[in-house]
Amino acid sequence: MSSVHVQTRLHQRAVEFDVEVDEGEVLAVLGPNGAGKSTLLMLIAGLLRPDVGRIELGDAVVTDTATGTFVPAHARRVAMLSQQAMLFPHMTVAANVAYAPRCRGESRKTARATARRWLTAVGADELADRRPAQLSGGQAQRVAVARALAAEPHLLLLDEPMAALDVTTAPALRRLLREVLRDSGRTAIVVTHDLLDALALADKVVVVDNGRIVESGPARDVLTAPRSDFAARIAGVNLVAGTVVESGVVRTSWGSVISGAGDVATGARAVALFQPAAVAVHLSPPHGSPRNVIAVTIAGIDVHGAGVRVRGTDQPDGATGLAADITAAAAADLDLAPGQTVHFVVKAQEVQVHPASAR
Repeated sequence: MSSVHVQTRLHQRAVEFDVEVDEGEVLAVLGPNGAGKSTLLMLIAGLLRPDVGRIELGDAVVTDTATGTFVPAHARRVAMLSQQAMLFPHMTVAANVAYAPRCRGESRKTARATARRWLTAVGADELADRRPAQLSGGQAQRVAVARALAAEPHLLLLDEPMAALDVTTAPALRRLLREVLRDSGRTAIVVTHDLLDALALADKVVVVDNGRIVESGPARDVLTAPRSDFAARIAGVNLVAGTVVESGVVRTSWGSVISGAGDVATGARAVALFQPAAVAVHLSPPHGSPRNVIAVTIAGIDVHGAGVRVRGTDQPDGATGLAADITAAAAADLDLAPGQTVHFVVKAQEVQVHPASAR
């Protein structure tokens, strides 16, 4: 097991990272496609060299451009698990899992015992004599987890490990990973798009956008009070960015004003957050008690649970469009349609104002 410290820049891919993971901690890396998440894993694994920077795994410096240090991938004691299991097709399951111990110098008998131990740990011991072609997707990923752990890595890197699995198989692998990571106290970094992966597996979360870390913190903090558009989107929260013009009041770059509760200094960048369920939809601006009223052009209307989700077009600054969750009866009464302009209304007490993410 090992801590991780990364401070690197790679100009060709326009990425710059500053990441720390404590020993025994699980970090989830979230972000849109092309943001640089997999690049981060490849830098740590030694599959890419940074232009500038330093990477430490525990007490060992594995990359340091200032001194010319670069430990090759095979010598870093880092195991990577990706979307595809990538098992050796000509070997049995047991031989696949025993491969790393054999490469490490274990005898054939000891390597077989190691393979059996890890196959049992992931609930795949009955698959030992099968070939990869005889496995389902979920079974293959279980074996891939066992193979990675049999290598006794200081660090486990997981790149969208559940992405290729169907909705019935993914939860079982998620539970397995949670149990293995918790029981072994192993340090791990998980790249994922799935909110459930982050909540179930991670202690901390970082959000990567355009090659930079724009948000970080404890998993539940980031995912219940997100500061970036992507984190808000996967958490299912409405986010409006702007500048605080007075206590609890955020003005957007296009002149809209959102009132809520929060202790952010006047003049600071901030985000206003509110749940889609807190939003009412009106055909015309309502009058009466103080409420936030936001004109929205409908982009889509979808069934969402037992109700209907009304989605707006993207905000003027390019952020994800706002959403409102209403009853099917309300949607029918309003006779809503895409392209129609409506007014989203949310009470100030339902809005939380937080400092914006650093970019």
